[in-house]
Amino acid sequence: MIKYSLKCDANHEFEAWFSSSSAYDRQAAARQVHCPVCGTGDVGKALMAPNVVSGRRQETLARPAPHNAAQSEALQLMRKLKDFVEKNAEYVGPRFAEEALKIHYEETEARNIYGEASRDEVEHLLEEGVDFCPLPDVPEDHN
Repeated sequence: MIKYSLKCDANHEFEAWFSSSSAYDRQAAARQVHCPVCGTGDVGKALMAPNVVSGRRQETLARPAPHNAAQSEALQLMRKLKDFVEKNAEYVGPRFAEEALKIHYEETEARNIYGEASRDEVEHLLEEGVDFCPLPDVPEDHN
């Protein structure tokens, strides 16, 4: 995981986590990184200070955060939901919005699908009345 300080063209500064620098590059090139304040996709890296981790601090970071019973149960349910969808639906990747619209307008066979969509694509699907639900993010998705 890598954390970047980002800045939009309206000078709003924020931070975001990515699985790798190439993941950031791909998402930024596809305009999938948006400012949480104004929503623009015109976002770039801001100057940031390096985070130097000492040996003692490294040990602290290596330990997983403790979960209470309710958090553990919620995580377990989110994993079950995600596993169920992945086993019972077709992965269409970045074509999710396109495929969902085709199914909605009966241009292709109705089937269960999952994949990725940009913020603009999500807004368009909502405007068209397409029923969908985002899959929950679970901690192992970021490893």
